[in-house]
Amino acid sequence: MDCPEPATEVIRVVIAETISASTVRRILAGDAIKPWQHRSWITMRAPDFAAKAKPVLDLYQRCWDGEPLGADEYIISSDEKTSIQARCRCHPTLPPGAARAMRVEHDYQRGGAVAYLAAYDVHRANVIGRCEPTTGIVPFEALVEQVMSQQPYASAKRVFWVVDNGSSHRGQAAIDRMAQRSPNCVLVHTPVHGSRLVRATGARLAVVDPAEQRRQQARKLEMVVGAASALPQRPAGELAYPTFRSLTQR
Repeated sequence: MDCPEPATEVIRVVIAETISASTVRRILAGDAIKPWQHRSWITMRAPDFAAKAKPVLDLYQRCWDGEPLGADEYIISSDEKTSIQARCRCHPTLPPGAARAMRVEHDYQRGGAVAYLAAYDVHRANVIGRCEPTTGIVPFEALVEQVMSQQPYASAKRVFWVVDNGSSHRGQAAIDRMAQRSPNCVLVHTPVHGSRLVRATGARLAVVDPAEQRRQQARKLEMVVGAASALPQRPAGELAYPTFRSLTQR
């Protein structure tokens, strides 16, 4: 937990003459309620969520329509990540050596934003990916072509593609397009708000949202200022910093 900014704010508004970041950290850690932490929640809209999720989960267990899959049948889980900042380092990366870590150039040139599309072979733990200027039907079909043009998928009996309901591959139209381009492909959709069933999500590039970082810092600041304001008045030079729990139990 990063606390230098809340500590500085407590001193700035003259709540305390001095307070360290470690003290702020202990105050926040000792409280039972931590408003800067949250857990996302989505209310299911699909009434048949379980029925639509079952075929996907069965595929991950190598089963389809109650029958086990053969050795020449594969499951691909596909997902995409948009708006990735492409940064080109001004100088090449130097490999690690004896008693020396790998060196990565700090300065970079901006290459715009790109999209990353990933196809994850669930049971062979193999990722095939590509970068595109944007997502859409054409980039997704290019990923399918890239995968299905190589072995063992090109000669496979069936290749199941598990995807979410994004616009690149939504609905029956996407199923028909894939069957026409690659007859041995079977497109399987997760239920609405069932994107967590797409195993390829873990193969995407993770991007930290700076706006969310700022919101978390603001929540921390409000919490520590509120707690410090509740401190009892002390004689000059005498400081005491009880935990939030002790404050609420008074």
